[in-house]
Amino acid sequence: MRLKPEHFEPTDTALHARLSAIDVAAYGKTRNHLNGRVTRLSPYITHGFITIPELFERLPKLKLSDKLAFEFGWREFFHHVWSREDERILSDMRPGLPGVRYADELPDDIREGRTGLAVIDRAVHQLYATGYLHNHARMWLASYVIHLRKIHWRMGADWMFAHLLDGDLASNHLSWQWVAATFSSKPYLFNAENVAHYAAADWHCAGSVLDTSYEHLDQIARRNQTINTVPSLVGVEEPGLLTRPSALITSTIPKAERVQLVHPWMLSQRSFDGLRIGVIHLPFHARFLWSARRWQFVTDRMMAITDALFIGDLNELKDMLSETPYVESVATLNPGYDGLLPQLCTQLADAPRQFANPAKTCRSFSAFWSHCTEAHPQRGWHR
Repeated sequence: MRLKPEHFEPTDTALHARLSAIDVAAYGKTRNHLNGRVTRLSPYITHGFITIPELFERLPKLKLSDKLAFEFGWREFFHHVWSREDERILSDMRPGLPGVRYADELPDDIREGRTGLAVIDRAVHQLYATGYLHNHARMWLASYVIHLRKIHWRMGADWMFAHLLDGDLASNHLSWQWVAATFSSKPYLFNAENVAHYAAADWHCAGSVLDTSYEHLDQIARRNQTINTVPSLVGVEEPGLLTRPSALITSTIPKAERVQLVHPWMLSQRSFDGLRIGVIHLPFHARFLWSARRWQFVTDRMMAITDALFIGDLNELKDMLSETPYVESVATLNPGYDGLLPQLCTQLADAPRQFANPAKTCRSFSAFWSHCTEAHPQRGWHR
């Protein structure tokens, strides 16, 4: 099966095609380039089609020194912080740049991809058109929003999360905080030269406000100063966001002796001797909106691998399952789901990890990586 790089189907066939195309060496050499050999597995990892330990099983030659292993480690680091800090990841993890004030609304010219800067506008258009962005483009977009337009990182993080197929609260929001310097030691900045090195010509911004030194950009970032922009008149309409799937209704839940509750972050196709019920907890989605594209991705998959769907408040399932002898699921840290699944299940498995989950929060990736791979290699490297 041949796939367009940014076309994502919620099927095992599409997943296996991406797995077969992985070139660990090429990834390490080209991953920072927008046209590099990145895996584009993130929507499938986020939604549990495949786990990080399973990826290591599929890539037996992958070594700790490989950049791809490093990247998988970053994802587990973010989830480690989430598991220890809970919803604190949604607010500043540490004080940001002193004295700088940030707005609490994302301007229309950014939302509509008409800032007049090709690198930003191309990123916004691609985000809306595909539900995906290369990590470098995400960082450029976040840096521009926070440090040059002085918009609080949470506004940008919520906006991007809503439109991403792979939107993950920990990876997305802590990455925005890393750019903002509320989860790092300094702001992440980029300039026109950086864009020219890693992106195609239609992304370049020579002669713009970004065509300057990092020293100058750092000065702007640390002051209550925004760059002067000349927005374009024509942009793109932001796709609507939904609190629930638009075309589905709650199914009647049949009686069964054994039930598996399948939530949006455990969408693997596994055999189960019993009834598989897809569950969508609407109070979570009222807080964290999804695009229609993401709802389609999740619900198409959920309908393909389950016997029935429940869409509503998981509290309502308590009576429905009260006489079911065996109910299982996999734990998730997503708010609402995290508190109710333990109440509904007689057996709740931990989400699989490749690396150890230190008891105390590691404040940096280097500290996490050292703990998992150097200080405790046997605990950290589950092979």
